[in-house]
Order: sequence, then C-alpha cells, then structure tokens
Amino acid sequence: MSKAITVKVTTVKVIKALETRLATLEKDYATQETKEAKYQKAMETWRKEVGKWAIANFSKAENIRINYRNYNHTLNIDFDIITKESVFPIEPQKDFEIIRQHSYDEMKEEIRNALSILRMTDELTVNTSTMNQIAKYL
Repeated sequence: MSKAITVKVTTVKVIKALETRLATLEKDYATQETKEAKYQKAMETWRKEVGKWAIANFSKAENIRINYRNYNHTLNIDFDIITKESVFPIEPQKDFEIIRQHSYDEMKEEIRNALSILRMTDELTVNTSTMNQIAKYL
C-alpha cells in the first residue's frame, strides 16, 4: 500500500514560480512566429544542401524512378542513395513548441487565477491538493 505524500511549500515560493512561468509562457508565445520563421529558413537551407549533396553523389544512386506528368509538364526523378546519416548535412531540429491561441489563453487564465487565489490566502504553505492542481504549470 502506498503512502500519501505531504508537500509543504511556502506560498511565496509557489507565487514566484508561477509568476516566472507566466512570464516565460508570454515570452514563448510572443516569439514563436520569429522562431518558426527561423526554423523554416533553416529547413529550406538544409533541403538545398541535401539536394546538392544528392546531385553530387548521383553516381551512387539506386532504384531510379522517373515520372513525367503531362498535364502540368512536370518531370519527377526519384532515387535512393544508400549511405550513413553522418555523411550528409544534419537536419535542423525544432527547439521550441508551437502554442496554439486557445491553449495559450487557457494556460494564461489558469495561471493568473491560481496567482490571484494564492495572493489572497493567509496560509504560509500550499497544501498537496493545491500543488497537484498547479504542478502542470511549474
């Protein structure tokens, strides 16, 4: 049988942590468009670099497939190059998460509500059930 965990964290520390999280959330939401544009630009550059690498290594190509689409006059050439991942340019990774408007509004409102309630309390510590409710934001 498991024992219940009792958590006693000072209200001031919880308020400070929630304020920090709210500021981080607002900053992340405000800068996500810039970060996404930077990521898309890096992806486009990577695609061009991989394309140049693939053309330079076309002599190693296997399973060459050619398809011509007459309706839009498009020639599609597809092929495989068997190689190790470390040989061609490394794909850029996203180091951020896109926050949708409705999720942002909901999280921001819940954090603000928690802050309002915690600022009104006379208790010196936050109980376990309250910590369980706000832990997802910390």
